[in-house]
Amino acid sequence: MMTDQATTLRSMGATATPTLSLEKDRATRVYSITSGKGGVGKTAVTANTAVSLAKLGKKVLILDADLGLANIDVVFGLAPKYNLNHFFSGEQDLGSILVEGPNGVKILPAGSGVQNFTRLDSQQKQKLLDGLDLMHNDFDFVLIDTEAGISENVTYFNTAAQEILVVTTPDPTAITDAYALMKLLSTQYHEKRFNLVVNMIQSDEEALDVYRKLTMVSNRYLDISIEFLGSIPADRQMIDAIRKQRVIVDLYPASRITTAFTLLAGTLCSEQIPCEPKGGIQFFWKKLLDFGGRS
Repeated sequence: MMTDQATTLRSMGATATPTLSLEKDRATRVYSITSGKGGVGKTAVTANTAVSLAKLGKKVLILDADLGLANIDVVFGLAPKYNLNHFFSGEQDLGSILVEGPNGVKILPAGSGVQNFTRLDSQQKQKLLDGLDLMHNDFDFVLIDTEAGISENVTYFNTAAQEILVVTTPDPTAITDAYALMKLLSTQYHEKRFNLVVNMIQSDEEALDVYRKLTMVSNRYLDISIEFLGSIPADRQMIDAIRKQRVIVDLYPASRITTAFTLLAGTLCSEQIPCEPKGGIQFFWKKLLDFGGRS
């Protein structure tokens, strides 16, 4: 009972192809894409998953929720005139700061190097909630690229999203920090459902080993469920894509990593939509309630 959970995790020493569904759903699906630490490729996973979803016919919005160190626009090679700082300050509405990336993916860019909104207050959170709710008919998927770690903004965006997608790598520190994030969200914010993507793997077995480690420890110490959504192989071409400010699924469409992102997008499309909010205030909660009432 007194065993340190992180120590336990450190000491722990081919999935079926999903059916790709192009049927349009009535509810917007909101995923926070998050990680316990930086350097796990979370933003690259967000960007490439978004473009892969768009290629499957989905309308996708990316919300860059790293409000002090924006980088989604950099990944796409964009130079937006306005960003979320202008929205929170009242200078622009959300529609005015939307920019378009590859394959019609829409992006709400964050600011960079400005501390004003790195910790949103209750009014700013409600303002964003209301602004996004006005777009309730515009998107099939909203992907929220959170900052790394366990800041107040990270916990807010994770609890306001319908689904939490945790990105980690096989690195022991990344696994430990992913567990720490899920532990915080479970014990302090009562989140019970998590999705896992393992990035930068050398083999499928390595990804499944990460999943086994996390589920074994969470089953012992936490009351949560973790669903393994897939893995992304390590690929030197990803570095090349980032340097060229292009998503790898466009730059190298025939690569193994592009296939992995296509499978991940297909899995997200085939996921069952929750028919009611998980509790608390959520993005697009009015549309979600309406969808649940008609189901």
